[in-house]
Order: sequence, then structure tokens, then C-alpha cells
Amino acid sequence: MQTIQDFYRVAQTRGFSRDFMLRVRSIGDASGQNTAFNEDDFVYIMSGKIPDRNITNQDLTYMGLKFNLPGTVTFPGSEGWEVKFHNDLNGSIRSRLEDWQDTIFNADLTSNAQSTGNLALPGTDRVLQLDLIDENQNTLNTYCLYGVYIQALGAPEYDMAGSGKPIDFTAKLAYQFWSHTLVAPTPSSYSV
Repeated sequence: MQTIQDFYRVAQTRGFSRDFMLRVRSIGDASGQNTAFNEDDFVYIMSGKIPDRNITNQDLTYMGLKFNLPGTVTFPGSEGWEVKFHNDLNGSIRSRLEDWQDTIFNADLTSNAQSTGNLALPGTDRVLQLDLIDENQNTLNTYCLYGVYIQALGAPEYDMAGSGKPIDFTAKLAYQFWSHTLVAPTPSSYSV
């Protein structure tokens, strides 16, 4: 039988994950060298989530009994992993996201230029790295989303009668699959 003392003991030992303990570390190539974003840009990210992963269930019926077998893996939400940004005063983050989107497909209708872009399947050299951190900023788990490209940009909303509230916008980044690396906790990370 579990008691309140058991809960308290375990809670002191393990702690609780908090809603601010996820950081975007990099968006770019696997080496981290070719990226349009730096650490200062990621300070403007307000929210994101760890991506989903499912094993497809396969039914097998024998003599009227249904058996469940594991099938292939799927990555729900890989078509649009959403991140919310604060819009910086000069709009530089959104501008770089727009430029990135233009490299994928740009239908310039303002001139006689033809549509351009790179519609090839993004490779494993395009990586978004997420770090799950503890209260001391130590990385506990690293998630790498492979084959990342910008799928959608949300519109910042302005209000001429507004109160001066900071403006936000969303960006959706599609990816092909993800993997994670669990970092072994140090004994000090469990101290009270």
C-alpha cells in the first residue's frame, strides 16, 4: 500500500518535469555548422512539444480470437511540428523562416520569373535538435528530427487599438522521422 510519505519520498528523489524544460538546440545540418539560426533566436521560442511516435497495431485472428502484433513505426504530427515564436522587433526570425520557405518553393508572381525551388526529399543532413533539460540546464534527453523543412508560417496579428502586447507567430516544421539519445543522469541530479 502506498502512502503520502511514499509519494513525498519518491517526488523528492525524482522531482517533476516542468513545462519550460524543453529547448530547441539547433535547426540546420547535422554538423550544426550550416544554420540560419543561432542560440539567441531560440530564446524567442515560446512553446513546442516532444514529437509523437506510434507502433502500428496489426490484427491477427485465429479461431475467433484476435491477437495484436506490433507492426511498423509511424510519426504522427511529422507533417507539421508546431513551434510558437515571439516576433522580434525587426522581424528577423520570421524573415529567415520566409527565406527558408522560399528555397523550398517560390512562385514569384510579381515578375515574369518562373517558379523555383527544391522539391527533393530532405535528407538526414537537415536536423532539428531538441534537448530535454533539468532544473540546472543539464541535458537529460536529446531528440533529433531528421529531414526537417519549413512547412507553414502562421501570421502575426497586429491590433491598432492594442495595449502593446508582444506579437507571436507559429511555424510548422515537417520532418521524416526522429530518434533520441538518453543522457545518463548524474547522482547529483537527484539531490534534494
